[in-house]
Amino acid sequence: MIVGVPKEIKEQEYRVALLPSGAYQLSKRGHKVIVERGAGIGAGYPDAEYEAAGALLVETHAAVFAQAELIIKVKEPLAEELPLLRPGQILFTYLHLAASKPLTEALMRSGATCLAYETIEVNRRLPLLEPMSEIAGRMSVLVGGYFLAKHFGGSGTLLGGVPGVLPGKVVVLGGGAAGVNAARMAQGLGADVTILEVDLERMRFLDITLHTAHTLFSSESHLLDLLPTVDLLIGAVLVPGAKAPKLISRAMLRRMRPGSVLVDIAIDQGGCAETSRATTHHDPVYVEEGVTHYCVANMPGAYARTATQALTNVTYRYLEMLADHGVEEACQKFPALRGGINIQGGKVTCPAVAEAHGMAH
Repeated sequence: MIVGVPKEIKEQEYRVALLPSGAYQLSKRGHKVIVERGAGIGAGYPDAEYEAAGALLVETHAAVFAQAELIIKVKEPLAEELPLLRPGQILFTYLHLAASKPLTEALMRSGATCLAYETIEVNRRLPLLEPMSEIAGRMSVLVGGYFLAKHFGGSGTLLGGVPGVLPGKVVVLGGGAAGVNAARMAQGLGADVTILEVDLERMRFLDITLHTAHTLFSSESHLLDLLPTVDLLIGAVLVPGAKAPKLISRAMLRRMRPGSVLVDIAIDQGGCAETSRATTHHDPVYVEEGVTHYCVANMPGAYARTATQALTNVTYRYLEMLADHGVEEACQKFPALRGGINIQGGKVTCPAVAEAHGMAH
């Protein structure tokens, strides 16, 4: 099969969907790998490494889409990429379609088979989403603590405190991969950490593994009690493939102290706060109701080399299956891959996406 790796064109997105080592392995298996010039430079992988791995370099975005049967990306296709997709082509990337009806409809019109990393589920886990959730979770505490600084409009609270001064309070909504990594980082800094979760078994796991963090059953009442004293609120809720639930209303936000920070990791799926809207790494924050909002939609892109390595560690085996067998046979050999198909034959095939947009599936 001909596998195409275009350069990511989303603003401040430096990750690449395939390492030179992956191109080498695919080439050894008899596949042709086409890489757009400069695709890996942002993650520290120059064109020469792809050439040495047996990939064919092309000059333009359009050339990759025109030649490839299977397109592998990191982020969802943007408006200028959508006309380049064609019927029968396979697209394999993060899609987050529940957050965008226009993108969903455009991909339906393309006729391509669109598989999303984030909806492939294995043993109740999302293995292709977890590495990025881990990075975003750890990063949320770094950026949250950074924007608590007074010169950024924050409250001037140091999360770890110092001897004789109480540490800052961090509340994490959701105890999944992103939430547990956020809690670990905040705990490591010495902050006072509370995780809100609804799954009792998950809370038992968190209680055992995060010795100094507190767990609390997630309810609006409990959140309302916590908000007046929280310094950093981290939204790490996830419903696989679906829009993020709006757990924080504007009225609830008003209970937070001026200068506190909200980091909404769930912004890729629409965000978990009523006041959340997507931002970029170059302009990452805004203030609503006195609270600094950090809502960057591709957080792991800031650490592009680490994120690229972590992503390709988990995506390569699925890419290899698709390249070796095509969609239908690959799904027969590995049924979990079916969950990744969001759009096929001009129709939505993911129930959560269909529900988000009021569509049939």
